[in-house]
Amino acid sequence: MLKQIEGSHAVAEAVALCRPEVICAYPISPQTHIVEGIGEMVKSGEVKNCEFINVESEFAAMSVAIGSSAAGARTYTATASQGLLFMVEAVYNASGLGLPIVMTVANRAIGAPINIWNDHSDSISQRDSGWIQLFAETNQEALDLHIQAFKLAEELSLPVMVCMDGFILTHAYERVDMPTQDQVDAFLPPYEPRQVLDPADPVSIGAMVGPEAFAEVRYLEHEKQMRALELIPRIADEFKAGFGRDSGGLVRGYRLDDAETVIVAMGSLLGTIKDTVDEMRAAGVKIGVLGVISFRPFPLAEVRAALKGAKRVVVVEKTFAVGIGGILATDIRTAMDGISILDYTVVAGLGGRPITKKSLHALFDKAVHDDLPALTFLDLDWNIVNKQLERERQKRRSGPVAENILRDVGSSHVAQHS
Repeated sequence: MLKQIEGSHAVAEAVALCRPEVICAYPISPQTHIVEGIGEMVKSGEVKNCEFINVESEFAAMSVAIGSSAAGARTYTATASQGLLFMVEAVYNASGLGLPIVMTVANRAIGAPINIWNDHSDSISQRDSGWIQLFAETNQEALDLHIQAFKLAEELSLPVMVCMDGFILTHAYERVDMPTQDQVDAFLPPYEPRQVLDPADPVSIGAMVGPEAFAEVRYLEHEKQMRALELIPRIADEFKAGFGRDSGGLVRGYRLDDAETVIVAMGSLLGTIKDTVDEMRAAGVKIGVLGVISFRPFPLAEVRAALKGAKRVVVVEKTFAVGIGGILATDIRTAMDGISILDYTVVAGLGGRPITKKSLHALFDKAVHDDLPALTFLDLDWNIVNKQLERERQKRRSGPVAENILRDVGSSHVAQHS
């Protein structure tokens, strides 16, 4: 059924259709509307046989999720930004224990400085936590990925993060095709845990493991992720057969057939990139797009196959590793090992800075002429940066950086409009 609906509420309805048994939640922007929506459905009785647990923190939310999943309940939670960081110890425990929890991460910048707007620094910071990470381009895909995520998590007994861009998707109203309960029931079987706390058959979950077994346990976690590389596309095919649309998978190419330049990105940014590429194609530029859906596990073979015919690759990412550069770009380079392709890393959209077609046109025009540095910060105001660097050179007690920058930006805007 087609519905015009906010992205957060679409996800809430999708999760409800998956018949969760425990939902544990603590509010944090920009994911709050998701758990509020599910909470309303639980309270009204629309979602049956489900316990909605309000907790005192994000750490508590993941701790409750671990307990409920270990007890055999289909479990869901959601978070963002500092909330994800607050639950990190439990995030690692959930994957290490092999518990199939599904969690939405409404991607938001990490402070300091304090910022509530979108980038990918929160979920990317947990790339080594053992969770599968799937990135949605649209609200339709975010909806669909949640339904697929429960099936994937429960088949592997491994937790899954579904990542959707905060505000850009969570608070955007779009038309989505909401499946029926019968469709979801036919696709997603009742949860049958691979391990469960049962008084009638007592076991320990989370025992101390010494050097004699720790490496084997961690390897098996890795092996599950490698199995996910086969399972993710298979589940996407099953989803297409049952719901009639392509959604999910490992990667998705766009206008790649004869592309000499390929732009790689994740999340909602792909829409703006595709619009820009369409305009450049109309002008005769051989350029295409590769969208990465599965960031963990990372689909090395599929990325390599998609890029092997290109002359250059431009990775545009909404986060970076301070002191080295691109994160997604590093994985892309690993996939291209041994292939002679020029590669460029572009950091864009940090803290919610708009990424416009005008900026992308200028960027891609430089890329196709190999006129980009190895690492670019899109639309960075070098005047402001250099002013702060000079301030630090001139004065030992130069003051807090963020506050200085805000004053400089304000002064710059006043000067421009006076």
